[in-house]
Amino acid sequence: MNEANVNGKNTKRARNPKADLEMMYIDEYLQRKGYSRKELTTFPEEETTRLMIEASQYASFKLEELESRARLLTKIRDANDFL
Repeated sequence: MNEANVNGKNTKRARNPKADLEMMYIDEYLQRKGYSRKELTTFPEEETTRLMIEASQYASFKLEELESRARLLTKIRDANDFL
């Protein structure tokens, strides 16, 4: 089992590569803003919520971009199978 640190609370969850990737993108967003998830525990709740919403939106966008690329590559590969 993995442990995720969200708002300073450790929660156990089953290993999920997509969830791990989402957390990586959230960390990436926060790092670009000059923060870390651990630092957010010291911020006012409103600020933490705002940053996590922004980071989650960024992560969702990046995951969709990744999935779109994978679908495109599958279509290209399938099209080449007919040649």
